Amino acid sequence: MKTKLLNVGRLPGPLESRLAQSYELLTWPANPEAAQALLADHAASITGLVSSAAIGVSNDLIDRLPHVRVISNFGVGLDKIDVAYAKARGIAVGYTPDVLNDCVADTAFGLMLDIGRGLSAADRFVRDQKWTHTTFPLGFKVSGAKLGIVGMGRIGRTIAKRATGFDMEIRYHARNPVTDVTWAHVPSLLELAKWSDFLIVITAGGAETKHLINADVLSALGPQGFLINVARGSVVDEIALMEALEKKTIAGAGLDVFANEPHVPERLMHLENIVMLPHIASATQQTRQAMADRVFDNLTSFFKAGCLISAA
Repeated sequence: MKTKLLNVGRLPGPLESRLAQSYELLTWPANPEAAQALLADHAASITGLVSSAAIGVSNDLIDRLPHVRVISNFGVGLDKIDVAYAKARGIAVGYTPDVLNDCVADTAFGLMLDIGRGLSAADRFVRDQKWTHTTFPLGFKVSGAKLGIVGMGRIGRTIAKRATGFDMEIRYHARNPVTDVTWAHVPSLLELAKWSDFLIVITAGGAETKHLINADVLSALGPQGFLINVARGSVVDEIALMEALEKKTIAGAGLDVFANEPHVPERLMHLENIVMLPHIASATQQTRQAMADRVFDNLTSFFKAGCLISAA
């Protein structure tokens, strides 16, 4: 008899097919009545959950599945899974770190180059045939600029390594100094923002970091500073950011994430000093395949050896 899994997330089709070949894979229905029926028939026999960073797993669902032993998450974000709660129930939580470091760092740099040099705006300038009768505005030089990084985990380090190739001066803010890096730790986020030409946010989401980037931080960043967010939308106070962009109290922003995805505030749509992406930082064929492999391998390792390859 195959081990029974419940998929509650948004997974790539090939991963779902692969899981269905090795496990009895159930899919959480959108219809509440169908969901109740699924629980009535299968709750006692489901031993694993599969989800994605965008969806997560609720504590209520965990409580209704008495024999779940493992959660395998497609993504590095765990802000929609109460990891401590799961662990207290004896449930292991797996995720997909490391395999997406490079692509997220690449996207952060793409946003920084784009908003700093105005690349997307320049593309629109050419397409709108403005080049024939006017001059495109000057941009901001990225090489040699001051880069502040909020968060110095795996991806933060990867971004910093990229920045060394651009001869950037690098400092970072984290709750505690990181002992095995040479870049300067700044205990005050406000001081880091005040110092930075570009402030890249790559810290974890969740209640502890909600609106970490607030009106005070944006004010400290100032009219010559740019904000880049490749972390979670919840980390930035969007109301404060919109006001800062509209009043041009910061120079611009590059966002891959938003507070209420996929819904983006209308106020942002008409601003020229922002570049927006639909949460695609890890969205390359190679990285998504590596993430899918890690989800599958985490489950295989857990059910065969009792341990995860990548445990939260």
